[in-house]
Amino acid sequence: MKRPLLWSLLGGAAVLAAVAGYRLGVTGKSTETAAATVPALPIFELTLTDFNGQGQSFGQWRGKVLIVNYWATWCHPCREEMPGFSRLQDKYRDKGVQFVGISIDTADKIVEFQKTTPVTYPLLIGDISAMENSAKLGNSRQALPFTAVFDRDGRLAATKLGRLAEPELDRQLAELISR
Repeated sequence: MKRPLLWSLLGGAAVLAAVAGYRLGVTGKSTETAAATVPALPIFELTLTDFNGQGQSFGQWRGKVLIVNYWATWCHPCREEMPGFSRLQDKYRDKGVQFVGISIDTADKIVEFQKTTPVTYPLLIGDISAMENSAKLGNSRQALPFTAVFDRDGRLAATKLGRLAEPELDRQLAELISR
């Protein structure tokens, strides 16, 4: 299959997934998993590229409460939640919390996005395998936005398909930090 056709198909599938994720997010359905019952996942074994072309290993955030947000520049609910994520990153940075965004966009689109909506956490570039990884975390629809919260031991503590409200995540982080 030719690359432009493949990217068009992937883009179309991603748009459909974003719409599905947004619709599900509007219903307020959330999946919260007790960390004690879920084994540690190999999140710290992932390495993705940032928009400067540098590989970023998730291992550098081992021992931190890690919030991984799957998003795209064209996803409206994704863009809505990012300023709140930046505020929470700033609030909890010194308490061992790290946010990471995984976009399915190109580096150029992420750089353009950062000009209008700066964020205070790393934005990495994913591909179809990154979306498959989100499915392993509970995002069976592979829709956007999707957020996974990991405790300091790398265990999945909570997930949310759809827009994640800042106060909801703030409560989750305060609880995880106090453990």
